[in-house]
Amino acid sequence: MYTFFGFKRYKTGYRQEALAGLTTFLTMAYIIIVNPAILENAGIPRGPSTTATILAAVIGTTIMAFWARRPFAIAPYMSENAFIAFVVVKVMGYTWQVALGAVFIAGALFTLLTVFKIRGWLAESIPMSLKASFAVGIGLFLTFIGLNETGVVVLGVQGAPVRLGNISQPSVLLAVAGFVLVVVLLARRIRGALVIGIIATTIGSIALGITPLPTSIVSLPPSLSPIMFKLDISGALNPKFFSVVMVIFIMAFLDTIGTLLGLSMRADLLDENGNLPEIERPMLADALATMIAPILGTSTTGAYIESAAGIEEGGRTGFSALVVAALFALSLFFAPLFTIVPPHAYGISLVVIGSFMIKPITHIDFDDLTELIPAFLTVVLMIFTFNIGVGMTSGMITYVLLKVCTGRTGEIKAGMWVLALLSLSLFLFLPKM
Repeated sequence: MYTFFGFKRYKTGYRQEALAGLTTFLTMAYIIIVNPAILENAGIPRGPSTTATILAAVIGTTIMAFWARRPFAIAPYMSENAFIAFVVVKVMGYTWQVALGAVFIAGALFTLLTVFKIRGWLAESIPMSLKASFAVGIGLFLTFIGLNETGVVVLGVQGAPVRLGNISQPSVLLAVAGFVLVVVLLARRIRGALVIGIIATTIGSIALGITPLPTSIVSLPPSLSPIMFKLDISGALNPKFFSVVMVIFIMAFLDTIGTLLGLSMRADLLDENGNLPEIERPMLADALATMIAPILGTSTTGAYIESAAGIEEGGRTGFSALVVAALFALSLFFAPLFTIVPPHAYGISLVVIGSFMIKPITHIDFDDLTELIPAFLTVVLMIFTFNIGVGMTSGMITYVLLKVCTGRTGEIKAGMWVLALLSLSLFLFLPKM
């Protein structure tokens, strides 16, 4: 196992990778509660949906661990589940079974494109400035989520979308204290700083009566029978549903590329040319998981940006992903225990991680506007639209447009033309709300 995961190559070991896996899991365990709650709006029963969510994470992350051997966790995507529940089902009036059929079709397309190495070719065509902007944008995106989860930043009013939260609130003060604790531990180079901060904040929250203790610790997982194998593939193949299939496909396709490259840049997994070696492996893990998820009864899956938490704790191999998968498997029976971590506890880790992920900004040429502006738009639109895919697509379209308008088309690799067209098609097919 030591040789299989390549511990020597990355100068890591079981203890470090296990700690990284625990950190990643603690920062993304919220999906066990949040994903079923969102999909319930589409008519998918919450109990079975919880089981499907956990199993999708277990299977996808296990494939990532053994096939790709990368420290990336896989679970149902937040943006896609909201799109399915609130747009496809509630606004457009389709059934959740048809929506899951579209997810399966997208996953099948991902698999074919990955097997024929088209996805890898497209990823390698992305310029370094945009790859750097993916990492920076994801970092600031995580920071924004963390600030909101801790209550430091809250929704504002018209004309001022966000504002400072009530910093005298006990949960906010506790989050600030937890943040300071994590930073001090990191500055003193103490291993496990993020986990210590999350656990300490959780204990403090329980002690202060902010977070209630669960009424039970052990519980049997709800049956999957109401939702498993209920996807409607034939309904999703209806020509009227084509735009929805395309949006799900493009959103997940581009999100995965951006997340993998952004996380890999932070983990120093990219080669001298700025590419992720054997990128088809994590992409195939993502594609297979996306096919399996709708069969189980849940939405599109993909590599989670919260994997950055484990990377900061030293996770570099698939063993940390294996630990995440094992903890998700345990949560099938101990869901009340694993989901006790409050938002203001895991939120602090996201803020800290964001500070680390701005480092790749040095790879952006600030003197070349054809490189700077696309990178800038990628970062700011990721954050201000609260959508990673929108930021990425805007950056890709702008990159090609500026290169063409300045007579520098020779700098555009063939794959970037394809990505720019895919990005443009997202805005063309996106249903109007």
